Amino acid sequence: MNDRFSRLWATKNNDDEWWASFVTSPLAILANYAVVDIKWLTPNLITLVSFLTAVASAPFIVVGGTTNFLIAAVLIQLSFVFDCMDGQMARYRNSSTATGSYYDRVSDQIQITIWFGAVAYAAWVQSNEVIPIFLAFFGTAFYFLRGYVKYVAIHVEMSRDRDYLERIAQHTKANQKAAVAGPGFGVVANFRWFIAEQKKIFRFNEGVLIFMLSLALVLNQLTPMLWVFFASQLFHGLFRSWQHGNTIDLNQPIPIEK
Repeated sequence: MNDRFSRLWATKNNDDEWWASFVTSPLAILANYAVVDIKWLTPNLITLVSFLTAVASAPFIVVGGTTNFLIAAVLIQLSFVFDCMDGQMARYRNSSTATGSYYDRVSDQIQITIWFGAVAYAAWVQSNEVIPIFLAFFGTAFYFLRGYVKYVAIHVEMSRDRDYLERIAQHTKANQKAAVAGPGFGVVANFRWFIAEQKKIFRFNEGVLIFMLSLALVLNQLTPMLWVFFASQLFHGLFRSWQHGNTIDLNQPIPIEK
């Protein structure tokens, strides 16, 4: 394993989301291996490419049909690979910026809205029923609630403790996960890691949703996927609301997740 690959693998988040952890993030490392030293290709440019690729998938979903759904699924997965690439490249070059992180997260939220809005329309056209529209709308609303309550909780904590963000940073650093798999760890260690990663599917966060969305397009099962989307985000939105409120009550650090 050469130095460039070793350095790139070291940029991989040890607590990546499901699907990103063992599919798109490793693919992003391979793609970065070919382009990471191209100076004009910046992480922010890759963020833009990721966003445009995500947006480009929407018309294929709206038009509908087996071929268009397959093209959309491929574009969504490519967008997710690019989404992994930008952060890896920034860490590899030691050029991470607050602005880059901000636009990366904002574009992720916009993409979710576009994707599920397009899927809701396609499912409505297929079924001639309004239920898919409501499932997508409320599913997206509760997905955003998961992030909103986190930042509300942080704001509340900062209003009573000016050093709260420093306390979070120390807590996060102390609880960083060490690498337990990857090149050099052996087959058994990597297999155990892979099995352990599968429980992350129940988090139903961005990585899981992108997998669900792509699979639903490939199988042309949009409305069943929207039911899963709605139910999972309803549960996690309400659970996160209670969890952060309880964390405030106990005066504990808010868990920071993407």
